[in-house]
Amino acid sequence: METGIMAIVHAFDILGDPVRRRILELLADGEQTSGAITDVIRAEFGLSQPGVSQHLRVLRDSGFTSVRAEGARRFYSVEPAPLSEVDAWLGRFRRFWDQHLDALGTELARGRRATRKDH
Repeated sequence: METGIMAIVHAFDILGDPVRRRILELLADGEQTSGAITDVIRAEFGLSQPGVSQHLRVLRDSGFTSVRAEGARRFYSVEPAPLSEVDAWLGRFRRFWDQHLDALGTELARGRRATRKDH
């Protein structure tokens, strides 16, 4: 995998596609066959099997997934390293939304307390 900012740019290019993001979401739940992935993607996006295969190839070639063969079946799984690089880069910006999430948590807690008082 590339290093530095170019790796991050490349990662966001890969993750910018909704089909590839959906494939990664499916794989986040565990290893899946290419057939199972294709069935979901075809149903949700209307892509052909070759179209899904192309997205799987991009994810594999970019290091986001790995594949293992078992007979005629191909099993895909997530490779964490590229996602860890993206997470590390985003970490520099996390403070911008963490404060807002903390404030939201406080407001939700206040709302629950007020609701209990009213009942």
